[in-house]
Amino acid sequence: MLAPRLKQLRQVHGDTPLTFAQILDDDTNLAVWQRHLPAHIGDFAAMLLSMGQPLAESMVLELPGEDTQPVLHGLASGFGDLHGYEGFVADVAWLVSAFACLLGARRVGLRLRALDNAMCPRFHVDHVPVRLITTYAGVGSQWLMEGVMDRRRLAQPEAEPADASLIQQMRSGDVALLKGEKWQGNEGHGLIHRSPQLAPGERRLILSLGWLA
Repeated sequence: MLAPRLKQLRQVHGDTPLTFAQILDDDTNLAVWQRHLPAHIGDFAAMLLSMGQPLAESMVLELPGEDTQPVLHGLASGFGDLHGYEGFVADVAWLVSAFACLLGARRVGLRLRALDNAMCPRFHVDHVPVRLITTYAGVGSQWLMEGVMDRRRLAQPEAEPADASLIQQMRSGDVALLKGEKWQGNEGHGLIHRSPQLAPGERRLILSLGWLA
């Protein structure tokens, strides 16, 4: 009997949101829109972090139709008096709509976090179909090319690459779609990634979206 052929995986990057569509390809487990945040949104995110206040919000958004706009009333409302707040919320709403439209999602889970430590410090895969992650301020998430780490040893610190040049890093502002283990046909090929280690006093503002239904 012939041994099964290893699946060849791609990670794609582009400078327009059209890059997102490539996550639908069978051989793609990462699609990154390498964008530059509008100045007012970047300034809002930086100011939010500089205040040192906690932020950890989650919501489930119901989107019964393609033209349904997400209702984000109250999102990060404690920072609503900062310049750029309305633009920030509009940007999140656009990302939710684009994510839902691409996947045909009717329910989307949203998480917004201001972090001063690594939320998921070990390299791992997500047991979801696909997740959107973007860092509005601070250092971006890290990921590995296929073959850099033995998948059977995920979450084992000693199995992680010691050579920093083997670790890929997203930029602040990048919007990434990460294909997980529950995407049909992608079992065993979810993107390996982790949160970056932060220096004392360093913070990051991240948004993640999950496809719930």
